[in-house]
Amino acid sequence: MAILAQIQEILLSLVNPWQFMFLAASWFPGTVVRLVRDGNFGVLLSPSRLKEAWFSNFWDWFAPRLRLNAGVRVIPLLEGRTTGGRVVEEPAGPGIGGTIIEIGAGSGNWVDVFSDKPLGQQAAVGSSGAEMRETTTDTTTHRGGTEKTQKKKSSARKPITRVYGVEPNRDQHAALRRNIKAAGLEGVYEIVPVGIEHLDDPTRWDGRVEKGSVDCIVSVLCLCSIPEPRENLRELYGYLKKGGRWYVYEHVRRDEGWGMRAYQAFVNLFWPHFLGGCQLCRPTEQWLREAGPWEKIDVGHPQDEEWHHTLPHILGVFTK
Repeated sequence: MAILAQIQEILLSLVNPWQFMFLAASWFPGTVVRLVRDGNFGVLLSPSRLKEAWFSNFWDWFAPRLRLNAGVRVIPLLEGRTTGGRVVEEPAGPGIGGTIIEIGAGSGNWVDVFSDKPLGQQAAVGSSGAEMRETTTDTTTHRGGTEKTQKKKSSARKPITRVYGVEPNRDQHAALRRNIKAAGLEGVYEIVPVGIEHLDDPTRWDGRVEKGSVDCIVSVLCLCSIPEPRENLRELYGYLKKGGRWYVYEHVRRDEGWGMRAYQAFVNLFWPHFLGGCQLCRPTEQWLREAGPWEKIDVGHPQDEEWHHTLPHILGVFTK
């Protein structure tokens, strides 16, 4: 029975990308209907804009569901509680704070994690550099019934002063603004409506990010789709201060096992057309390592991702 269960798990893992593409495709007819209803015939007649509208509609629906799964890694990552690709109970390094660039802000799926609300009533302590502690409730079942216990989790986060959310797809901006307002980050979180290559160009948008001025970069499942990735990763490196940190959770090319490498490459022939240009086979960790000299790299693959996962991830922090 154990062998059958393992075979079933492997088959489901291999089929999962195709199911996900089918799910994305199911949003295309509704997108067309909405555009016709709203009289947006210019979008309908432009393949690139139609693709953007289709993906935006799908992603607005799917992003909160993605967060339910990814949040168990991303939240600890931003709190400093990861090492070697593993989530740990106590901080292994500093968490986010100060001035931040969020790459691929999208519709604002992660906007609220930049709020200082998790610092709670101890925010004043956090501003002095001390660790924050977050209370969580664990439920234990035993013969006498169910018992709830309070467990303290450490967080090495510090107050956030500014967030630049890079999102050139303007179809996402309305939802992004709503999430900024809901998180109470108006005046703190600024939408950057241009690509990475124009962050320091005030002629392209109503603002500017200075090179060497950023404390943290956060990229969550977005480097798979940025254009000119190697050049743009080197460009982003230049915005970090000395000692600045890049927090990364991304799916990457599978490097182990020729069979899965070939299968991932085959899936990737179709995947980008359904998922907004997302690429499965980018060696993102290698490109990040080559972006510039790093003082410390604490990045790894999550241990629960076995050899048959078509979308393996990296999780961790690069420190300049």
